[in-house]
Amino acid sequence: MLSDRIFGLVALMVALAYGASATQIQASFMADPVGPRTFPILVGCVAALCALVIILRPDDDPEWPSLRTLGALAFAVAVLVGYAYALGPFGFLLPTAIASGVLSYQIRPRLLPAALTGIRLSAGLFAIFKFILGLGLVALPASFTG
Repeated sequence: MLSDRIFGLVALMVALAYGASATQIQASFMADPVGPRTFPILVGCVAALCALVIILRPDDDPEWPSLRTLGALAFAVAVLVGYAYALGPFGFLLPTAIASGVLSYQIRPRLLPAALTGIRLSAGLFAIFKFILGLGLVALPASFTG
């Protein structure tokens, strides 16, 4: 119950700050009758109302995951952040194969199936994104292809 109330209080402060900042929006001379401030203020009011509901009617205390599970989640986030940074310099195929293989291994720790999953997922997604959806993906960096 305490964690919900703390979250509700933080959400209420954010909603009030959002609503207050929405009042500072300047209206141009060609604005519609409602004005540009109405929708952001309305969003802030609804968010504040939701935060009050969380504060006044909290759920029971949750069962937090074990430290091992939190570590596994942190590792998965680190892999995905590294994947995002690796896409530019290494192209699509190699980082996608490595990231999906590592995440697959984290789900079921068997090396060969995880590696095959990474390779197949990388090739399949590349084919879908490049040839079906027409995205301009780079398969491998120019330094690899010469």
